[in-house]
Amino acid sequence: MLNKSLFVVVLLSALLLAGCSGAVVSGGYNGAAAGVSVNGRGQVSLPPDIAYVTIGVHTEADDVSRAVSQNADQVASVMTALADMGVAREDMQTSNFSLYTGDKYDPASGQPIGKNYVVENTVNVTVRDLAGMGNLLDGAISAGANSIWGVTFDLEDKDASLAQARDMALQDAVTEAQALAGAASVTLGDIVSLSYTDTGYYYPPYYGVGGGGGGDGLGAATSIVPGLITVSAEVYVTYSIR
Repeated sequence: MLNKSLFVVVLLSALLLAGCSGAVVSGGYNGAAAGVSVNGRGQVSLPPDIAYVTIGVHTEADDVSRAVSQNADQVASVMTALADMGVAREDMQTSNFSLYTGDKYDPASGQPIGKNYVVENTVNVTVRDLAGMGNLLDGAISAGANSIWGVTFDLEDKDASLAQARDMALQDAVTEAQALAGAASVTLGDIVSLSYTDTGYYYPPYYGVGGGGGGDGLGAATSIVPGLITVSAEVYVTYSIR
């Protein structure tokens, strides 16, 4: 028989694929029903299958019309190059266009000698061929892109991996409850409560690439390392005990 004053807290931590789990066994406390509560955690790591990158064109000229025209020509060249390399038009979207005035300085004296008109145009690109991403970025630079940043990797459909992590978390909780009940010499009854949450995603670090337009296309492709996407889930289960 489990004494009513028995209150055992077991905290377990293990860096396994299934993550960590915790548990509480109570034999009834201040009128509460006897039960065992456990946490279960599941974690799945998969290679990404999609990437997002921001590609920009920065131009400067002492005439506003020329600055805008040059920028438009370079952006059109970049987008055409991306399309030729297999990027769908719907996977390219303008995210920023700005025009502002900056000072020009004499390189010898450092004194201002006039005004420059600066145009920034950036495009968000969805990349589905990760194996060819390095060549794609090189092609964008050769076509006129002179700023590339925010390369991030993702899973286009997380539902399957999230379901797998959830199932692992539940099995982890069940295993923990059974072990804890055995150690306490009690028998598990029905599940009286069950909650679940996805605990987030771990994404590989961002990568930035900078360069100027008009590259000669020689040399090895830019190195891109996608890493792994980690999907995690956690469940909290309470069993009655007898």
